[in-house]
Amino acid sequence: MPALSNQRIAYFNGDYVPEDQVVISFRDRGFRLGDAAFDMTRTFNGTPFKLREHIDRFYRSLKYLQIDPGLSPDEMIGISEEVTRRNEHLRGDGDDYWIAQRVTRGIDGVDASEIDHEGPTVIVEATPLPFKKRARIYRDGVDLSVSSVRRTAPESLSPRAKTHNYLNLIMADLETKAANPDSWPMLLDVNGNLSEAMGCNVFLVRDGGLLTPREQFVLPGISRAMVMELAAELDISCEEKDLDVFDAMNADEIFLSSTSLCMCPVRSINGASIGKGAVPGPITDKLLKAYSESVGCDIVGQYLARLDS
Repeated sequence: MPALSNQRIAYFNGDYVPEDQVVISFRDRGFRLGDAAFDMTRTFNGTPFKLREHIDRFYRSLKYLQIDPGLSPDEMIGISEEVTRRNEHLRGDGDDYWIAQRVTRGIDGVDASEIDHEGPTVIVEATPLPFKKRARIYRDGVDLSVSSVRRTAPESLSPRAKTHNYLNLIMADLETKAANPDSWPMLLDVNGNLSEAMGCNVFLVRDGGLLTPREQFVLPGISRAMVMELAAELDISCEEKDLDVFDAMNADEIFLSSTSLCMCPVRSINGASIGKGAVPGPITDKLLKAYSESVGCDIVGQYLARLDS
């Protein structure tokens, strides 16, 4: 049984080490070229959420990038569970972690004798979820702004792969926050249809049913799939289709889904209130409660508990 550390522990190229010992060469292709894939789940009450589904998606990204991590999916699951366990004593009361798996293609361009590690760089790490930073949006809702930056086209780089190259989304976020620091970007695809918010899938509610962009143009979120499963259980229709800004402006409700948010209501888009302005709307609220019940955690309450008094 390893001694407990007062610093979070990460897996780094075969070893479990304190985070400050995870040091990547500046020649690593993940740093130099963004040549890497990652995935991440969150914990609920310290237990990773749908870890198998996240790892399966991770390995699809790696296969697309033609990177062999040198570990099987089962081994990656085991490592992720061990990292979670080794950091459990540092998890604060009511807190939870992001658990991230990261694999780069490794180092090239130098003689092998000059490097300590050959092959891919593999990291699994735990980061506390930013409940305090995001608490307000569970009270007020997210304000979305449509960015002029389009989501990378599938013909260029598939958005279904979760890669370290986030510049497309970052440029949209910079543009949006320059106009309104509290807004989140809504990216359109190359055809002018809704694709993703910053690291989030988007759902519209219309006439009591859900609408969401087609998978070809977005990252197929595990939380997105969870929402669809819950909708089916609650007899709420859900359709994947092309949706544009007109559809969003006329939606009864809008919400985002992602690993950390799970589900979060949207208050406005381009400054215009959504539906009747209630946050969350009735369908969003119904799904949020079902999500919380399914994972055994009050999702909204976990965030709102961090609101400043």
